Amino acid sequence: MNKAGASHPPYDAELKNTIIKKIRDEGMTGREASTQYGVSSKTIYRWLQEGVVDGSRNLILENNRLKKELEIAYRVLGRAKLEMERSKS
Repeated sequence: MNKAGASHPPYDAELKNTIIKKIRDEGMTGREASTQYGVSSKTIYRWLQEGVVDGSRNLILENNRLKKELEIAYRVLGRAKLEMERSKS
């Protein structure tokens, strides 16, 4: 049941699989997927839980968070390297 008390029709299996793949394999966050695909974050996290055993869900989400942090770190390091090269010139 949704917030209004009516149940939502089942989502297309292909959409569900696409969202799960984007999160698990491509590092998309649940919030990003919710916004992009119009599916509630709660539903997405439930889908992630359904296919995971032994608490691996938290590891998947943590892995995605760390991937994003690493991307940010690489961008910062790239800028720092450019600044160092400019100051040497």
